[in-house]
Amino acid sequence: MTYCVAVKVDEGLVFVSDSRTNAGVDHISTYTKMHAYCGDGERFFVLLSAGNLATSRAVVGRLRRDLEDGAKVSLQSVRRLTDAADYVGRCSREEQGKHEKRMKDSKLDASASFILGGQIQGSSHSIHLIYPEGNHIPVSRHSPFLQIGDEKYGKPILDRIIEQGLDLEVAARCALVSMDSTMRSNASVGPPIDLLIYSADSQRLGTEVTFGQDDDYLRALRRAWQDSLKAAFDQLPKLPIPAAVMRVVDG
Repeated sequence: MTYCVAVKVDEGLVFVSDSRTNAGVDHISTYTKMHAYCGDGERFFVLLSAGNLATSRAVVGRLRRDLEDGAKVSLQSVRRLTDAADYVGRCSREEQGKHEKRMKDSKLDASASFILGGQIQGSSHSIHLIYPEGNHIPVSRHSPFLQIGDEKYGKPILDRIIEQGLDLEVAARCALVSMDSTMRSNASVGPPIDLLIYSADSQRLGTEVTFGQDDDYLRALRRAWQDSLKAAFDQLPKLPIPAAVMRVVDG
């Protein structure tokens, strides 16, 4: 299982992804799900992936080959971020089709989903969710984050905290708490955790950090968040039910 989240605020973009691709009693394998492209001061892209590993790796590799080969259509040639999302969607559909032919006699699912974010000089920074079918939707002011993979555990904190005017560091911290909440409830999501913070209008790779299994900061963040939740719970208003009634209900 996978969990990836991307956040857009006025100051820039935040990307967080786990790296676990297979979990079992005796074996855990990892593969990065975050990939950066260009970063030449004119354009910058980040791709997050979830779903079939063969499909996602094929798409990631194809985007790099098209850049290296100077293909007519590539992340270097597209004029808008929406054009880049269209291009990634087409690549995804084509790669899924190849794998589906090879796996036609199996029950394996070749589909993959992506989040593409970044900025092209002269345009605003943004992020797009690209579905397995190749279509995509952008982030909005009312929904300033996008998720792929097992999103249910990490969504509540994002809903409550993320807004357009947040400081980039705060947005990054919130995204990491969202990841920690997911890891706590889903053992198939796990480290290393990749974090990338992009500053708007730079068109260059910003802060990039990988947190390992026993990272001190992640442990401190998890402990502080858990303690804060318990303290907040203790401050909740008590139920307006007399103790005698509660004893009757219990009985």
